[in-house]
Amino acid sequence: MKQVKNILGHIYFVYALLLFVCTMLIVVIPIWLTTLLPEPQRARVMHPIFKAWMAVFMPLVFCPVRRKGKQYFKKGEHYVVVINHNSLADIPVSSPWIPGPNKTLAKSEMARIPIFGVIYKAGSILVDRKNRNSRAESFSKMNEMLDKGVHLCLYPEGTRNKTDEPLQPFFDGAFISAIKAQRPVVPGLIFNTGKVLPHNKSLWAWPRPIHIHFLEPIPTAGLTLNDTAEFKQRIYNLMLEYYTANRERLS
Repeated sequence: MKQVKNILGHIYFVYALLLFVCTMLIVVIPIWLTTLLPEPQRARVMHPIFKAWMAVFMPLVFCPVRRKGKQYFKKGEHYVVVINHNSLADIPVSSPWIPGPNKTLAKSEMARIPIFGVIYKAGSILVDRKNRNSRAESFSKMNEMLDKGVHLCLYPEGTRNKTDEPLQPFFDGAFISAIKAQRPVVPGLIFNTGKVLPHNKSLWAWPRPIHIHFLEPIPTAGLTLNDTAEFKQRIYNLMLEYYTANRERLS
């Protein structure tokens, strides 16, 4: 039975990849056209395109996305949304399902991938993590997006969690941005993407429902950069507790 599932997982991976490429070729032109617009108009036009794309793609690969906590996003408010990161499958789930236009911080090298790079670059703030100037510039761009009324979608673990722990330790960047801009932080938890596309298997995937839950915003009003470590730990503890309490029920 295990061998059969292994074979089916490879077949499913190829099916999902081909479908992703086919649907990507449909949306790449309208997404490219949005790059002709200034921000924040670009983000506002692009977000519904991304959402429509994933609203079609995810059910077609038998991974329906179920969202909870939309009510926490208040009209006229702009948030730093911090999300756990277990898999490459997190990306098509997180940004499109955040209510409203948003930008994510992304590795600049991925923008070099033909065709996909156009989409990746259009929806992201690119950063070369090995370059100090690039990192500093990315902070400025994140604050600029918040000022223009665009949410930030950030993965505070920095990279995919390939450990057995529910969460990896958080980096400071997302929380520094939130405190500097005095914007609330919305914790977000994604469930099951690590089982859909596990990091320890090559060219293999398995369909499952995916859940993304947003928690109540945590205000930063009155906080200073001296509060970063304590504030970061508070968010970490909230996310760890929620993830641990719900992952078995939602798996």
